[in-house]
Amino acid sequence: VEATRKSGSLVTARLGAEQGREIFAIPGSIHNPMARGCHHLIREGAKLVETADDILAELTHRGALDVRLATSPPPQVDERSATPDDDHRELLEAMGHDPVPVDLLVERTGLTPEAVSSMLLILELKGLVAAVDGGRYQQTP
Repeated sequence: VEATRKSGSLVTARLGAEQGREIFAIPGSIHNPMARGCHHLIREGAKLVETADDILAELTHRGALDVRLATSPPPQVDERSATPDDDHRELLEAMGHDPVPVDLLVERTGLTPEAVSSMLLILELKGLVAAVDGGRYQQTP
């Protein structure tokens, strides 16, 4: 998911490839030094991953995973509850697509830390953002 060019994760990936294992990598921002290792892996032939479905599709295609689809339809989502209001939409726009710390969101929006934290919790419960390491948040696909 994140790796510098001299990361132990790249050693693990190399050893896995030598053993015939599938290697997957998630691309990151071109400005993030923690994404350079993943970009290197992708250039070297690792499968580019954007969602878990990408991994499942590849493993199912290769016969490495027997996936049986559920016969029940997906749960219905109330669109009104999933759609963010104007304040939440503003926070999402300030967030961008890379992980960002709460204090930077406070700075970008001019909202109080309490308001931003509350809004992030609501957006997380709606599945629109996810908490990531280091107290940062990012939008979900």
